Amino acid sequence: MVDNRYATALVIGSVLSLLATVYLSVAMGTQHWYQYHSQPASNDANNSTDLKALHQDFEDVDESIYSVALFRLNGTLGLWWRCILVPKDPQWYNEQNPTMVTKCHTFTLAQQWESKFKHPGNINSGEDLLRTYLWKCQFLLPLVSVGLVFLAALIGVCACLCRSVTPTLFVGLLHLVAGLCSLATVCCFLMGVHLLHDISDLPEGMASSLGWSLFLAVVSSPLQIMAAALFIWAARSHRQHYTRMTAYRVA
Repeated sequence: MVDNRYATALVIGSVLSLLATVYLSVAMGTQHWYQYHSQPASNDANNSTDLKALHQDFEDVDESIYSVALFRLNGTLGLWWRCILVPKDPQWYNEQNPTMVTKCHTFTLAQQWESKFKHPGNINSGEDLLRTYLWKCQFLLPLVSVGLVFLAALIGVCACLCRSVTPTLFVGLLHLVAGLCSLATVCCFLMGVHLLHDISDLPEGMASSLGWSLFLAVVSSPLQIMAAALFIWAARSHRQHYTRMTAYRVA
């Protein structure tokens, strides 16, 4: 039998875990982790030609090329996506107020494993190990986090079928590690973006801000940690209660 207090803790913990998983999954699949706000482009021919070239080259896997496009074309960056804001009409540079659309490209799995260089796009500059590992961690850690939650859910289902609260302690520990992975994902992403800005020639007047996808990932971490605390409390309290009841019956 499970006391009502423990059952309530398990239910609340499960709801928090579900919310955290949904938030983190949405964050992983969207591109609004970081947003750039560029100054309106001037109407001179040279500037228009440069921006059109950036638009056309945005599909390039070279970090130096697509990062400049992000900086100058109101880009948004995520774990798996990069997007820019471009006019719908190919002859946009001849219009005063063109209709804008979002153009997105995904980072392939191969691109996620590529090395980063001390000068973006310049292989001869040498590999930047810190940026390389930060980039790899920012896409691996959320996958690990979601995987741990699904493993915890599987163990929880087995515990329910066996009518046992003992595995709940392990479920709580898995959620704790998952929460730390989610938090580390945000830290790795922000540090990687900061390092990229340090070695890039940022356009004059460009502004940047955190996006709502990043905030979803931030929120998912404390939710997972709170779920872990409830699971661990329920497991330990139930074990102590069971030990006292056993001692009472023996006495």
